[in-house]
Amino acid sequence: NRGLFDAGVKRRYLEALNLEIASCVDTGRVDTMFFGGGTPSVLAPSEVLELITRCRSRFDVDPAAEITLEMNPETASRERLDGYRAAGVTRLSLGVQSFRDEELRRLGRLHTADRAIDAFSLARVAGFDDISVDLMIWLPEQTVTHWLESVETLVDLGPDHASLYLLELYPNAPLKEEMARAQWFQAPDHTAAEMYHAGLDRLDDAGYRQYEISNVARPGRRSRHNLKYWSDGAWVGFGCGAHSTRDGRRWHNVSEIGSYIDRLSGGTSPVSGCRTLS
Repeated sequence: NRGLFDAGVKRRYLEALNLEIASCVDTGRVDTMFFGGGTPSVLAPSEVLELITRCRSRFDVDPAAEITLEMNPETASRERLDGYRAAGVTRLSLGVQSFRDEELRRLGRLHTADRAIDAFSLARVAGFDDISVDLMIWLPEQTVTHWLESVETLVDLGPDHASLYLLELYPNAPLKEEMARAQWFQAPDHTAAEMYHAGLDRLDDAGYRQYEISNVARPGRRSRHNLKYWSDGAWVGFGCGAHSTRDGRRWHNVSEIGSYIDRLSGGTSPVSGCRTLS
């Protein structure tokens, strides 16, 4: 779900989000909260604080809950990071994707490699002792050497957790169209596999242990929230496009933000599909 930022839409979206949270039945004990995917750091720290406070008042949230916020490096500032930390965010996930500027430009990212490194440093200064960094494998024109340069920069930074995602190109993705125009190509499948294994080997040498297909962590720093998706756990999602799984049922909300706001403000459920799991 993508769209241009609009302050008025954001305000109405947060009002709808509060309505959905208020309508949720008891969840039982809550030990993790996760703001993402997308770019939840478009929310001001005060807005994140309001959502965390609302959830704590509505549900039985563990005082030591893991609370993760996804953030793009270009939105990071000392003031903003201090605000998120004070709001109760305990874990930061930085969407770096690459530490090579030419790869970031091809992806259409707004930050540079130096900006990503600065964002990581600012997060440490703000008191975040649990930081994850996302990198992408199999980018247009990426080689094994280029990929390992990004991995080496990540190792030098020393985050607590890392996610390594193979680039998926959907049929109507803008990047796919841009690649066709610019005649950029992805490496063959076997080279992508080489990148993946070489990256994992280097991170293993640096003390990171793989615990999921795309995730590695230092000892004691596995994402408790991520693990629920892999261990048949239960979670409740709020917001447009959010998915939930609980008591043998899986359901998801409408994806389009206008429809989500209209449904909640009109007093109807935002759920657009549900199925029973075998």
